[in-house]
Amino acid sequence: MQKMPQWADVILVPLISLILAGTLSALVILAIGENPVEAVKIMVQGAFGSTNGWGYTLYYTTSFIFTGLAVAVAFHAAMFNIGGEGQAMIGGLGAALVCLYVPFPHWTLALLGGFGAALLFGAAWALIPAYLQAKRGSHIVITTIMFNFIAAALLNYVLVNILRPQGVMDPSTAKFPEATHLPTLHDMLLPLGINFSKSAPANVSLIVALLACVFVWALIWRTRLGYEIRALGHSESGATYAGISAPKVAIIAVLISGALAGGMAINNVMGEAERLVMNAVEGAGFIGIAVALMGRNHPFGVLLAALLFGFLYQGGAELALWTNIPSELIVVIQALVILFTGALDNMVRMPLERLFLAVRRKEGA
Repeated sequence: MQKMPQWADVILVPLISLILAGTLSALVILAIGENPVEAVKIMVQGAFGSTNGWGYTLYYTTSFIFTGLAVAVAFHAAMFNIGGEGQAMIGGLGAALVCLYVPFPHWTLALLGGFGAALLFGAAWALIPAYLQAKRGSHIVITTIMFNFIAAALLNYVLVNILRPQGVMDPSTAKFPEATHLPTLHDMLLPLGINFSKSAPANVSLIVALLACVFVWALIWRTRLGYEIRALGHSESGATYAGISAPKVAIIAVLISGALAGGMAINNVMGEAERLVMNAVEGAGFIGIAVALMGRNHPFGVLLAALLFGFLYQGGAELALWTNIPSELIVVIQALVILFTGALDNMVRMPLERLFLAVRRKEGA
């Protein structure tokens, strides 16, 4: 018997965690002499008060959807893939190589080619940690952390020594050809009579991210492979007894996870920078862990959590711009949200479970 209803687990626990994180953040803002109510107003206005704010919020949201889904898929197989940062870097390298060296005639073909390369490179970067965990027992947390640093070093070498144009000091590739440039939300909404901000980086990748949510939902809950992934996550011995090859399913789950993380490149590399730069991932791989935890590893929950963190990123940038609140404190606020929705999840969950059990006993008496 469930200790508390599904709706309470999906809605009530994250909501209370957010309230606690918000309350503590407000106390921190008060402690430095700022008004927390005004701070919230500035964040909301900056993130949702204009099409430009919406554009940046949705841009960050798109990246967090990809990395959140990546972590969620691995979680369902009881695999903690925290290598999304490195997988997204290498996925960006794959997308950049295709955009630079394949003469695409139109952005639609460039999107398909770049996305395919990003998925392939991200999955390839996850292959060795997946194999070491499944076949050798090397813990995937350790190997994926190591591969994040290896990816950063490899990308730095490639950008500085191979792909950097002659005479350019910045470690980045050349600008991608015009035919590979993805349409922004401004380009997509203008024919509908909606004048969205031209400068906002949100682009067609948002639609691909939403389709990725549908794909992950169908994969995990509507396919045999998804059933095997969930069975492995619940009990490896039980899955093996049922005839499921645990090493094979574990490797496949992590490969899908790495591919999703790599797929983020169509947003930040193709859609926004239109070239590959060293810091293109911007920490989205690590934020994906919090997004998956807060979203309860469900694609719809990941979507909502990604939107929340998109709001925190864009609203936080506005807060640092228009108040005396230092940018480091914005990171503290984000960390508090992660802390309460992730690490301190049981602090909220356990009292709620006891409360619902007590109500049931009282009703049954």
